Amino acid sequence: MAEPESTVINTNVKQKDPSKALVIAVTTRAIFNLEEEHKLYLEKGKEEYIRHQQANQDKPLPPGTAFAFIQAAQYVNEKILESTPAEKDLFDILVLSNNSPESGVRIINSAKHYGLEISKFCFVSDEDSTQYLKSHGVKLFLSADRTDVCNALRRGVSAALIFQQEVQAPSTPLRVVFDGDAVLFSDETDKVFREQGLEGAMQYERAMEAVPMGEGPLKAFAMHLGKMRKKFSQEKSPIRTYLVTARSGRDMGIRAIKTLREWGLAIDEAFFMDGAPKGPILAQIQPHIFFDDGLHNIQGAQNVGVPSAWVP
Repeated sequence: MAEPESTVINTNVKQKDPSKALVIAVTTRAIFNLEEEHKLYLEKGKEEYIRHQQANQDKPLPPGTAFAFIQAAQYVNEKILESTPAEKDLFDILVLSNNSPESGVRIINSAKHYGLEISKFCFVSDEDSTQYLKSHGVKLFLSADRTDVCNALRRGVSAALIFQQEVQAPSTPLRVVFDGDAVLFSDETDKVFREQGLEGAMQYERAMEAVPMGEGPLKAFAMHLGKMRKKFSQEKSPIRTYLVTARSGRDMGIRAIKTLREWGLAIDEAFFMDGAPKGPILAQIQPHIFFDDGLHNIQGAQNVGVPSAWVP
C-alpha cells in the first residue's frame, strides 16, 4: 500500500474548483532552487536533510526555473478576476513534494515570503508521487526529476522536466512557447524523418496535408491555455502563446497551421525555423517557459537565459 499524502491547504489563498481550473503541479525543486539541499540529501541522507531544512525553515529558498512561470500564471488569474469576479476557469497551482511535512515547513514559508498563490502543498512519502496527480485533476506537471516526468506522461498527464538555471524574471503577460512535433503534435513526422530523412518527411507531409496531426503530450494543456486566452481580445490578453518549430514554413508549415485551426487553438505567433537554432528567437520572445523535446534546443534556450522544460 502506498503511504497516503499529507496535504496542507494554504488558507491565505482562495481555493479553486479543480474541475474547472487549469491545475498545475510543480515539485519543490522546479519552483525553488534546492540544488545545495538536494546535494546534501544525496550525500548525507534524509535525516541530515530534514535537520537542515528545519534549522533554516525561516530562510526563504531562492527562486527556481519555474518560479517566474508561476508568478505570471498568478498575474493571469488577477486579470481574469478583474474582468469576471465569479470566473472559475483559473490557474490553480499546487506543490507536490517528496519532503516530509516537517521538512516542508520551509517550502510553505518560502511560498508565503514571495506571495505565491499556491493553493495546496502535498507532501508524499511514497517513491512515485505521480500517482496522486489524477486525483487532484492536474493538467500539467513540472518536475526536476526525470523518472517523475516519465511516470506522469505514462499516466496520461502533460509533464515536462525542468532544468535548474539562472533565469531572468521576464515581465508580464504570461508567454508560453511550444515546439511542434512530439510536444503539441504527435511524433509521427519525426519518425518518418528518422527513417527516411528530410526528403521523405516532406513527401509524407505533402501527402498528409489535409489530415490533422495526432495529439502530442502537451496538447491538452495548450488547449486549456487557449480557452483562457479567448476570454480576452488579442490586445488585452494576459496570455501570449507561440509555436517555435524546426519545420520549414514552405514545405511543412501548412499542415501544422491546418492542425491548429482544426483544433481551434489560436497561437499568437508561429516561427518556422527550418532547422535553424531556436535560441535567438527565444531571446527575443523572452518566454516564462519553453517546451521542447530536443535537448539541443533546451540547451540553446538555457544559453540565452530562457526557462526551459524538456518533454521526453
